[in-house]
Amino acid sequence: MVAGWTKHGDGRTLAPGEVVRPDERLSWPRMLGFGAQHVVAMFGATFVFPLLMGLDPNVAIMFSGVGTIMFLLIVKGKVPSYLGTSASFVGGVLAIRALVGGDDTPAADAIVTGAILVAGLVLALVGVAVHFLGVQVINRVFPPVVTGAVVMLIGFGLAPVVADVYWPQDQWMALITMIVTFVAIVLFKGFIGRIGILLGLIIGFVLSWAADKVFGNITAFNAVTGAVDTHPRVSFKDVAAADWIGLPSMHFPDFKFSAVLLVLPAVIALVAENVGHVKAVGEMTRTDVDPYMGRAVIADGAATVVASTFGGSPTTTYAENIGVMAATRVYSTAAYYIAAVIAILFGLCPKFGALVAATPGGVLGGITVILYGMIGLLGAKIWIENRVDFADPVNLVPIGAGIILAIGPVKHMISSDFTLEGIALGTIVVVVGYHLLRVISGRGGAGPAEVSEPQREVTG
Repeated sequence: MVAGWTKHGDGRTLAPGEVVRPDERLSWPRMLGFGAQHVVAMFGATFVFPLLMGLDPNVAIMFSGVGTIMFLLIVKGKVPSYLGTSASFVGGVLAIRALVGGDDTPAADAIVTGAILVAGLVLALVGVAVHFLGVQVINRVFPPVVTGAVVMLIGFGLAPVVADVYWPQDQWMALITMIVTFVAIVLFKGFIGRIGILLGLIIGFVLSWAADKVFGNITAFNAVTGAVDTHPRVSFKDVAAADWIGLPSMHFPDFKFSAVLLVLPAVIALVAENVGHVKAVGEMTRTDVDPYMGRAVIADGAATVVASTFGGSPTTTYAENIGVMAATRVYSTAAYYIAAVIAILFGLCPKFGALVAATPGGVLGGITVILYGMIGLLGAKIWIENRVDFADPVNLVPIGAGIILAIGPVKHMISSDFTLEGIALGTIVVVVGYHLLRVISGRGGAGPAEVSEPQREVTG
């Protein structure tokens, strides 16, 4: 349903145990409030990850709103969701920038978004397969042992970025930001705790500005110049020069096959995220939304294609917004349409984008060490929930090897102008190695849908 939401009860209150379903709403003033909450919930990660990928946060914010509207239309309003920037592409994008040697140049930006666009197309095609063949086809090709490994190596494979890029820019501010974020996430419950990352970033930003005033410029690694020099932690020069209203800086993609290979592993993580999101929404709303699983994956892929066509970031369904729904018991898609419109308006404010881009590298170091670690541990969570058996060498050997290759990051020269490394190399070893060892061990080429072979014998 796109419009015409049915008012739930009196539009003001919820009885114990009741939920506002996707096709329902409360009063419009209340829905505006819920929409604003969703914007705040997605905000931190949606603009942090474009910064880490060297892409324009304003474009990302704007197209997160566009993508959310696309998603709601494609799933026919049955699966409430916000599409924010995906973290799964960060490692691949940084590898692309290292490969093309362009850092944040327009040429490198175009190659990055071209690779993301192709990954979005692949994700949409996977969604088509899921829609017509059922989600079990994904579970067979990417069973929990493989999906968990890919999610883990995407997170842990980014450790060198923290160690070599962000932390050295201001090690003490990175440490302080990390500790502040720890406390915000753990000490505060409910909604405040869920935006702990955003709070940590804001506090780190303010403390960096105060440090400039009290202690003066810092002498440390400068990511802009690539050398150690003396510079301010926070510079508002670009903020002052930016307009209040205007289109963000967009560009069209360029395509390079070697770059595409580096981001394709993220597709596996996005499929897992979308499947998990749809199942979670179904459980919370007490409805069967499995028939819309394929549509959700297609929508995420299509939104990524549209965003990257204009220089935006890849999208994914956001767990942060699932948390808001769980806390409020309001699953109305009306709140998401409102959030999407607000995000688009934010994207049309260049001054806001310049302020976000002024975030100090040390602050990003304190934030990313948490984010990347949390992403990695989500892989372990997948293993635990699906009782993956690591006493089985078919599970243990390729998974362990792939994770080490990613964390290294190990580089493998294919030709003089093409190298597989880090996350991409680790993913190939995990996926191909797992299925190859299953064939060699006589179990067939496709993995079990839910549990490992020994557990299947125990559970019958």
